[in-house]
Amino acid sequence: MKLKIIFDKSELDKFVQAQFATQFLQSFEWGEFQGIVSGKIIRLGVESETGEMLAVATLVERILPMNKKYFFCPRGPIVIKSEKVKIESIIEFLFNEIQKIAQNENIIFLRFEPTFQFQTSDFKFPIFQTLDVEPSKTLILDLRKSEEELLKEMHQKTRYNIKLAEKKEIKLIEADINYFEDFWQLISQTSERDNFRLHGRDYYCEMIKINNKILKLFFVKYKNKLITTGIFSFFGDTVIFLHGASANFDRNIMAPFFLHWQCIKLAKSLGYNFYDFNGIDETRWPGVTRFKKGFGKNIIYYSGTFDLVIDHNWYNVYKMIRKIRRTF
Repeated sequence: MKLKIIFDKSELDKFVQAQFATQFLQSFEWGEFQGIVSGKIIRLGVESETGEMLAVATLVERILPMNKKYFFCPRGPIVIKSEKVKIESIIEFLFNEIQKIAQNENIIFLRFEPTFQFQTSDFKFPIFQTLDVEPSKTLILDLRKSEEELLKEMHQKTRYNIKLAEKKEIKLIEADINYFEDFWQLISQTSERDNFRLHGRDYYCEMIKINNKILKLFFVKYKNKLITTGIFSFFGDTVIFLHGASANFDRNIMAPFFLHWQCIKLAKSLGYNFYDFNGIDETRWPGVTRFKKGFGKNIIYYSGTFDLVIDHNWYNVYKMIRKIRRTF
């Protein structure tokens, strides 16, 4: 096997899109976005001796205090299933190469989120499970089913709320960066109402700027008012719900149900195979989880988030500081 730095968008996206239930966080465009909001991006590929791509990993460099850093590989690495080479062999090679790169970058650890079945005991590296970054449990709809089948699999209350919304003077509109202030107003209201933390204003602004590439911004409009919004990725074979918000008024219109059902139908019409609600957790987000689970029962479990330790001494310092900050 050999390592290569990937510079070509089509090469990276072709590999990522070819994998089942595509992970857009490893797409070229999302890497470009992370380069703007986070910093340095390194795109790695593992090739066989014959030139076949076996794995890719987009690494986002994150800054820590005292000029230290770590690499973050969101929803990756992505590794093919091959009869010729075991996944463990590919990952072992990739991790060895990442460690070599890290020595010149002041990197303490690599944080990664494998989408394949992962066991730390399969590797000789010091790897520890840590708190989730992306949710390790999600709900995915199979869009290869008919609309009638999808509706039948929903909770009765969800079907009722969709039909209720459809009877109102309500419609879905696709928007762009010119609607950013409307989006920011709605998501700020939702954050305050539901008590969750937001990314910074510039983060969402830059995200919406890549609209119509792999992301789409939608609003639900009711009587000339924008009452619900959502950002979705459309990439590979999967549409993923990323961020959503709703107004404090007109909540009886059931606009969030309408938003998702319209986007589900749009995804089906465009030929996508899956619709990912992007995270459920009964303990952390009970209300949101109950809402999402009303649309279906196909829950997907990922292995979680892991740290490959590169500098043991500084990693221990990092863990200590992180524990203190969580305490206070």
